[in-house]
Amino acid sequence: MWGPRTDDPMPALPVPARPAPLIDPFQRAITYLRVSVTDRCDLRCVYCMSEDMAFLPKRDLLTLEELDRVCSVFIARGVRKLRITGGEPLVRRDIMRLFRNLSRHLESGALEEMTLTTNGTRLRQHAAELAALGMRRINVSLDTLDPQKFRAITRRGDLDTVLDGIAAAREAGMKVKINAVALKGVNEDEIPAMLDWAHGLGMEMTLIEVMPLGDIEPDRVDQFLPLSVVRERLSERYTLTPLPDRTGGPARYVRLEETGGRLGFITPLTHNFCESCNRVRLTCTGQLYMCLGQEDAADLRAALRASPDDAVVAEAIREAITRKPKGHDFVIARAAKPAVPRHMSTTGG
Repeated sequence: MWGPRTDDPMPALPVPARPAPLIDPFQRAITYLRVSVTDRCDLRCVYCMSEDMAFLPKRDLLTLEELDRVCSVFIARGVRKLRITGGEPLVRRDIMRLFRNLSRHLESGALEEMTLTTNGTRLRQHAAELAALGMRRINVSLDTLDPQKFRAITRRGDLDTVLDGIAAAREAGMKVKINAVALKGVNEDEIPAMLDWAHGLGMEMTLIEVMPLGDIEPDRVDQFLPLSVVRERLSERYTLTPLPDRTGGPARYVRLEETGGRLGFITPLTHNFCESCNRVRLTCTGQLYMCLGQEDAADLRAALRASPDDAVVAEAIREAITRKPKGHDFVIARAAKPAVPRHMSTTGG
């Protein structure tokens, strides 16, 4: 339940002994968990949400204590990287309590990295504490540096607030990576300028193709810009040197020799990244999706609430991983329905 606001930390839960790691049917070790802590957001980006979103009732969400517990079970089973997402994770009430409690896994060495994907609107308030808790890097979703265009894409956002949040994160010592969705006819002409800006400040940037998740107003065929086209255009301006670098996620990287910065490409449609997938996603309601592009899910909320014994949760997770598919089947076509009906904000961005 969502009780009254309090700054008191949650009691630390013991870290269970580490049993066998999670291995899927294709012998991929599951070491990366993405956790959505809310489906709510203070923006309404056109490729992510409909303008009049119907959000989940708060009673359906996992409590902060349940989120801590399920993350701890995953960590005990070999998850080494934890990314907190939303919606916008920093809009959830008392969310810093969860970060404070999960930071014990960084201190113990059980977790290698805890990180965050955010729209940046609330970073000024929270960046310093996040860094103090051991967060070394974050991803900020930003698709344009034009204030009017930013307002149009987000339907309500203020660019200066996000830029100030990015500055706060950098001041706190965190590395910032900019995630930009490539949108045909919207920001494709800005990509070189955004790269120059990001790399000039020592930030990385990743470009992402539009994904067919959830019903939204614009037609995704009109939004879709293949990153193969973007890469070809960029190669006319920059020298792109492929890099073997991996950060645990789906991006493939190049270095721009002229800027010295790194650029990632996430291409779920033109060149999927399924063969090396080490990730699963937990929604804010406790549904575990083994694949972003498939509907099969395991109800971990039921397991969490059925018993205080973590072995029950661990068994539900183990069984779910046995169903992880080889890959997704994203298609962009004018007559096609979304690959899955849920919005990205529900699954976790």
